[in-house]
This record gives sequence, structure tokens and C-alpha cells, in this order.
Amino acid sequence: MTPKLGAPPSAARTGVWVGMGAIAMSFAAYTSAMMVRREGAPDWHHFQLPSILYVNTVILLASSVALEVGRRRVGDDYEVRRAAHRYLSLAFGLGVAFLIGQVLAWRDLAAQGLFLATNPSSAFFYVFTAAHGLHLIGGLVGLAYVLRRVRLAVGPGTYGALGAVALYWHFMDALWLYLLGVLALWL
Repeated sequence: MTPKLGAPPSAARTGVWVGMGAIAMSFAAYTSAMMVRREGAPDWHHFQLPSILYVNTVILLASSVALEVGRRRVGDDYEVRRAAHRYLSLAFGLGVAFLIGQVLAWRDLAAQGLFLATNPSSAFFYVFTAAHGLHLIGGLVGLAYVLRRVRLAVGPGTYGALGAVALYWHFMDALWLYLLGVLALWL
């Protein structure tokens, strides 16, 4: 269920928009710093990204699809709510799988001898992916809160919270696609 046209946005949704703006500005600053740092730097070493990052991308996009299906199915009826809960749980599990995949990507780089302090390019990789991962953990906390609310009962606040979490989660997808592009092009 979505808010009526012309209805004021929920406080949660407004807060998410503000947070997404701050996150976007932070990553724009990180990107700018990377571009300045790599320009003409003799110590900048290009490396191949771990292939698991592409698998992770599919996992994260699938989690967004599951979240959206669950969000659209939430209703007052118990059986409908259970189905929605299953999709939201799947989205949560896929989010956790994405984070596990990120750790595997870091282990892959470590096996290649690339660590945070190895060179500037590997440092930017770790900073970008760790910052995104921390923000994704915040999304998982929000999703866990919504999962609990959907399991117990659906009320007006549940729809607002679920809409805010879905907005943030989809933003995390878009941010990841941006980061993957930046990493693939410039590292």
C-alpha cells in the first residue's frame, strides 16, 4: 500500500532522503579525492577487480527485486503478510550474502598482496567498499526492523517504514553500480 497522491511524505522517508544526500556527497568527495590522487601519481598501481564483485552485483540487485516484491505484497491479511515477509526475508538474506561476498573480495585482494596500505589504488578500493558495506549494514538494520513489524502486524507506520527502507535499499543498489563503474574504470 502506498501513500495517497498529495499526502505529505513520512518523516522516515524525509530522513532517508536527507541521509542519501549526505551519503551521495560523501562518495562524490571520495571519488574526487581518488581522481586527484591518481592523476600523474607514479605510485598508482592498476589491478584487476575480484570477479566476485560482479556476482555480488547480481546478488544485490536480486535483493532489491525481492524487497520490492515484498513491499508491494504487504497487506493486512495474514497469508498475504506471510508471503511479503518471505520476500523481505529473502532480501535480507541476499544483503547478508552481498556483505559476505565483499569480505571474500577483500580476501582475494589480500591473497594477491593488495592491502589497505599497499598503494593508493588498493586503499581507495578498501575505503569505497568498506564505506558502502557499512551503509548497507545500516540498511539491514532498517530491514530487520521492518521485518519484525510486518511479522507482528501491519499498521500505517509499517507502510511508511517499509517505504523508507525500500528507498534506501534501492539507493544502495544504485550507489553500488556507481562504485563498481568507478572501480572498474579507474583502478
